[in-house]
Amino acid sequence: MQCLINMQTRKNEFTMDKDNAPIITEQSFLVNREQVWKAITDPIEMRQWFFAEMPDHKAEVGFKTQFNVDAGEREFMHLWKITEVIPFEKLVCQWEYEGYDGIAMVSYELFEENEVCKIRVTASGIDTFSDDVPEFRRESCEGGWKYFINQRLKEYLEE
Repeated sequence: MQCLINMQTRKNEFTMDKDNAPIITEQSFLVNREQVWKAITDPIEMRQWFFAEMPDHKAEVGFKTQFNVDAGEREFMHLWKITEVIPFEKLVCQWEYEGYDGIAMVSYELFEENEVCKIRVTASGIDTFSDDVPEFRRESCEGGWKYFINQRLKEYLEE
């Protein structure tokens, strides 16, 4: 009986760890780091591949912005705050939704080698949002980051 309890406890620990693990999305681009940095920090460029509704964006610690995104059945007021900036290397944003509990952190890290720039996007804290909202579920967030980084940003930078 003790063995079964220990196995169940370990299974629950693994499941919790997996659910709480950050979502990591990586993509390489055939452009330099400066071009990728501009695409993730310049509001005019961000509107082209990320959120057309974005009113402004600055890669400055403490900068805040908010914008509404219509997801069909619901609208989500995005509340962003920049918490860390290392120019051309790292940008970290606190991400919340007005009227919903939960705070996520999203970091964008850039690595360059031989005229190829790789981005690693790490979204942590997703588990602080309610699973009752389908758009906040882990699978939805994983799919969203893959769509924006692996598809939209790649197409934007390499057209």
